[in-house]
Amino acid sequence: MDIIHVCMNVSDADESADWYVENLDFERTWEFTTPDGETDNVYVAGGNGIEIQLSDTDGEDDFESGDAWDHLAVSVEDTDAAFDRIDNHGVVQEPADNVEAGARTAFIEDPDGHVVELVGPIED
Repeated sequence: MDIIHVCMNVSDADESADWYVENLDFERTWEFTTPDGETDNVYVAGGNGIEIQLSDTDGEDDFESGDAWDHLAVSVEDTDAAFDRIDNHGVVQEPADNVEAGARTAFIEDPDGHVVELVGPIED
């Protein structure tokens, strides 16, 4: 079995998709609206083809993450450079070496407050 996609509820699927495309170099892959016309779904994917489904239902724009959802990890070539260039909507953790994980990481928020971890190599 393989992971196909992760779905996140967002207040504006197009705005969120634009954020992932502009800041994390994802690509829009496809989209659809439910037959009742109430929910727009826009899919974006990174280079490995795993998609994020950004789902926006009319009138719903206040979400609680709960404690089951934590973050989405995205690989980057340079954590500090990515952190500096991304138009984030909140800093959870500035770039730092995570020696135990063998990576340099930072945590930011997307337009709806979903936490995104930037994972890059530790500089020598």
